[in-house]
Amino acid sequence: MAVNKAGGSTGGGTGGTGRIRLYDEETDHLVTAELAPDRVSLLPGAGNAHDTHGSMSTAERIRILWGQDLFRDVVDGRYRAIVVGVNDTDNTHGIISKLVDTVTTSQWTGRSVTSYAKMFQESAAIHAARDKEPYVLKYDLDSVLVLALLRPRSRDFFTLDDLARGFATVTKMIQDRRERLPVATVSFLNARANRLLKGSGGAAGGGDGEPSFESVLRTMFDAGYRGDVYPPPAAWKLGGVGVFPNYPFPAGVARMGEGSS
Repeated sequence: MAVNKAGGSTGGGTGGTGRIRLYDEETDHLVTAELAPDRVSLLPGAGNAHDTHGSMSTAERIRILWGQDLFRDVVDGRYRAIVVGVNDTDNTHGIISKLVDTVTTSQWTGRSVTSYAKMFQESAAIHAARDKEPYVLKYDLDSVLVLALLRPRSRDFFTLDDLARGFATVTKMIQDRRERLPVATVSFLNARANRLLKGSGGAAGGGDGEPSFESVLRTMFDAGYRGDVYPPPAAWKLGGVGVFPNYPFPAGVARMGEGSS
């Protein structure tokens, strides 16, 4: 896999004029991104350090972790909280089951994760039937807190509306709670257990298809979320498309989408 960074400065440090070398010896000439079948073409985002006019702060962006492994980063202790999806029927293919089975301090199992979600879902149906789904469940693994958006009852998918409500709740749960930061989330795209669709589409399965990554980021950002997001692994196959390290994207991207650029 390769990460191809385009448009960055070629100077070494402040005031540098020479081309920097990434590898020892002559390896720079041998490690060429164009030959890699799986790669990401990373473009400079708005407000990056190389941009002397950039003034974007951490409170105004979502950071996108291209090329990184969320599971590995959580196990390594890089986050205190993560956001995932969960359902009340089967989570064996979800990242949450992999986490509870791997994190040594966890007292949860894949089966108990689903059992708790089912119990909560049944209780909510009786006592809080009019509340807006999805609910956000907390699974404390001691070393990391999992904030799990519970898939709405009688549906096998989430929608962008679900994501908007869920992340509004998540934002409230981590606001002014330094012990729950830093926080990261899955993208909910290409999910096996809890897929994401654009619209409601009825209980049988939607029909609007999966939204774009940009739509997912916009939904999270508008809900107040400012943590990290991990793109789906399938993004490695889109090496011909430029991507950015944070959201909101540069203004020119919207103009391109509207056909005016």
